[in-house]
Amino acid sequence: MSQDLKCDILIVGGGCGGVAAALSACSMGLSVVLSEEYDWIGGQLTSQLVPPDEHRWIEQFGATKRYRDFRNRIRRLYQSELPLTDAAKSNPTLNPGSGWVSRICFEPRIGWIALLTMLQPYMSCGRLKILKRTIPIAAETHGDFLCSVTFRHKETQNIVLVEAKFVLDATELGDILELAQVESVTGAEAQSETGEEHAEVGEAHPARMQGITWCAILAHDEGSHRTIDRPADYSRWKDLQPANWPTKLFDFEIINPITGAKRVLPLFGKTEDDWANLFSYRQIRDPKIFDSSPVPHPATVVNWPQNDYYLKPIIGVAEFEKALTLDEAKSQTLNLLYWLQTDAPRHDGGTGYPGLYLCPELAGTEDGLAQAPYIRESRRIRSLFTITEPMVSVEANPSQDRARPMPKPVGVGLYRMDLHPCTDLGPTIDLGALPYQIPLGALLPVRMKNLIAAAKNIGTTHITNGCYRLHPTEWNIGESAGLLAAFCCLKSCQPHEVLQSDSVFDEFCELLHQQGVETEWPADLSSTG
Repeated sequence: MSQDLKCDILIVGGGCGGVAAALSACSMGLSVVLSEEYDWIGGQLTSQLVPPDEHRWIEQFGATKRYRDFRNRIRRLYQSELPLTDAAKSNPTLNPGSGWVSRICFEPRIGWIALLTMLQPYMSCGRLKILKRTIPIAAETHGDFLCSVTFRHKETQNIVLVEAKFVLDATELGDILELAQVESVTGAEAQSETGEEHAEVGEAHPARMQGITWCAILAHDEGSHRTIDRPADYSRWKDLQPANWPTKLFDFEIINPITGAKRVLPLFGKTEDDWANLFSYRQIRDPKIFDSSPVPHPATVVNWPQNDYYLKPIIGVAEFEKALTLDEAKSQTLNLLYWLQTDAPRHDGGTGYPGLYLCPELAGTEDGLAQAPYIRESRRIRSLFTITEPMVSVEANPSQDRARPMPKPVGVGLYRMDLHPCTDLGPTIDLGALPYQIPLGALLPVRMKNLIAAAKNIGTTHITNGCYRLHPTEWNIGESAGLLAAFCCLKSCQPHEVLQSDSVFDEFCELLHQQGVETEWPADLSSTG
């Protein structure tokens, strides 16, 4: 069975950037089709189970108005719908899980509901159509224009062809770049190409990409026995020591990514006030905020060095190889759970935490593992402007409180250049970054005229991808991409013209500001946040 659709703007990929793009494009009165491979929209915020990594000023500035609205909707859902203590209900900056990776660690299902409430008005009026559980399989181009994308439903195999004036690639892996043969790059560039201090000396390594993680949600019921069956490949994973890792992978001794020194980060602290432990790091459910009986068990997201998978890449390989690799990443996480339940050294002596258990009801899956793998690195467009390490690095800009000004900025962000262990046995890199801007030219391919990058596939390098890939920045990229496509629809112009004309860009920039997109950091960044 096949179906044809037409719209103003097609957004391929319903992750963090794709949802933000749909919200902004629909707000301008345009017709939008949004595709998503999995059950939940939201990507790393929801189906991938990753609490948002954010900067210290996130509650005050440095994010779009819509992103802040999303965060506040999560708090309102907790405070209006769940049996919380009076203190939790009245806390305007409630962190539901009390995890220390973020100021707002929450159950992914609640994040998904918050996103749906934001999109529902546009779905109700017919302005937005979401194609769930669909994957792009073909793209038709005419010269430098992308005319249509063909999708296949993962279960029914139904085919949908979508024609659009503008196409946004918001996929996790830059799928449209491959299907439409858009100029792109993968992996690590050579130093001779980018001029980056920490780039590869010698030749580039296209297969050197950050590892993926198949996250899971674990709760802990101390005193219970919930040990899963021993996985068939447990011995292999228990004894594995990758060549670029100092210990066995299943070990609480890990690398400090900033200093390179070994450190021990246990599952639990020895005291209640000892916050430096893996469980509280991404804890998404804190029993102390609930006023109910029974009180739910604490729950956390397993997104740790022990389940980073970087043995093989999933880009640049055949589909069957990719599927086998994703299954292996899932298996790694299940083996890690068994190790935690049986062989992990306890913080209070002995071995094993048999009270750990998976939470399918929180993950939206039957097994408690994420619906989708957490992808850190995508194909990246060959863009009209490429962001390199010296532009944003703390080291390259001594005594500065912000990164170098970007040409024609369309947003802001802040995160370290955090690169996890890579396929091809690439090194871990963690470099300080300054508050940076998102340049319009990084969203635009060098050749294709009506295609806009709207996620982690913008014109960064392997190194600067490490700071432009996180939740608020990806959201801002997508939201600005959606507004750019809508602006071009309404003005009958092309994205390249917006970049090339100062007067047209100024008009677009005014729209960004009206929509709540910040393009500059405040003059005073002295606040600690």
